[in-house]
Amino acid sequence: MERPAWAPRSIDISVPSVSRIYDYYLGGSHNFEVDREAARKAMTHLPGLPKIMQANRAFMRRAVRHAVGTGIDQFLDIGSGIPTFGNVHEVAQAAHPGARVVYVDHDPVAVAHSNAVLTGNEDADVVAADLRKPQEILSSPQVERLIDLNRPVALLLVAILHFVEDADDPYGAVAQLRDALAPGSLLVLTHASYEGIPLPAERAEGAVDVYKDIRNPLIMRSRDEIARFFEGYDMVEPGLVPMPHWRPESAPEDEDPYAFAGFAGVGIAA
Repeated sequence: MERPAWAPRSIDISVPSVSRIYDYYLGGSHNFEVDREAARKAMTHLPGLPKIMQANRAFMRRAVRHAVGTGIDQFLDIGSGIPTFGNVHEVAQAAHPGARVVYVDHDPVAVAHSNAVLTGNEDADVVAADLRKPQEILSSPQVERLIDLNRPVALLLVAILHFVEDADDPYGAVAQLRDALAPGSLLVLTHASYEGIPLPAERAEGAVDVYKDIRNPLIMRSRDEIARFFEGYDMVEPGLVPMPHWRPESAPEDEDPYAFAGFAGVGIAA
């Protein structure tokens, strides 16, 4: 398999990557056949996966515009993935020129491509780090340069927490990040769940097994379990809801049924 110029030498291009599979679902080009094969296998069990990912992205853009509307001009996007059209910095800086954005990901392809996309953008940067180690993120030179933790920040955890197993204490990591943020900060979150999937859970489990097979377990949590991530935050209306129901810009009933799989919410730190 020939290695494209955008693929860092350090990565094993024979092993599927969650970031590159996500990129494939969104119609991107930064993925390999091994990623596409895993994605197609997951889609045999859960054919609406691309629609779910598109709903994630659409919610993210609405939430970023909401954050700017409340006066927030700095964004910390953890688990940001491979940049695609309509990424956080594009939405935020279009709504508020000079808005500052730091992306965080541990996938080398996501980091390398983010660096390329952000060339010349002095108000955005990327950190190679892991959500499970919040202090490394908070103390990184990029965060220290661009993010003033004494002012409100929008913390984005979009489609990332369902890849953190309970043994790695995702609730503790989110709490550490919350405690570092100023009052008025926002938590913007989406999470996969069997609730809302227009299929029997037993069939959807087949897609979950694909992620388990590539050693990136997909943890499907209940709405109540997802709500626990918002401890210490007051929920912004309409609360924790299926993605198309969070401040929609078009009629939710026109959405694909798969868009309602999983939950989205925004909380404001007291």
